[in-house]
Amino acid sequence: MNPVLMTVIFVLSAMSAYAQSQQPNAAKLKGDAENVVKIISGDKLKIQTYCEFADLSDQIEQAIQEQDTQKAKELSEKANEMQRKLGPEFAALADDLKVMDPNSQEGQEIGLILDKLDEFCGD
Repeated sequence: MNPVLMTVIFVLSAMSAYAQSQQPNAAKLKGDAENVVKIISGDKLKIQTYCEFADLSDQIEQAIQEQDTQKAKELSEKANEMQRKLGPEFAALADDLKVMDPNSQEGQEIGLILDKLDEFCGD
């Protein structure tokens, strides 16, 4: 999973709830990530939504770099809606990932699992 997308998932998750005080179980998160990939990759509409979500993530990152907070906020709201359309499993995983360091070994392993979804997006 590209770092920008992972960052946006973390940001969106932080917007929807506050961080838990303890780290989630990495083995459980890996299993959850594999389940999310299975669910999304088996549904053409969810694949399309995921690809649009990934594209929005890039746009949000660009808006943040340009310090356009209004545009970033608007795009984040759209991304939040898409996140809900991806299902409760995706939303729960994103929520759990908000307290994980994406640069940690576990964070990178989960990112690699989620990278499988990017293969469906023809960039």
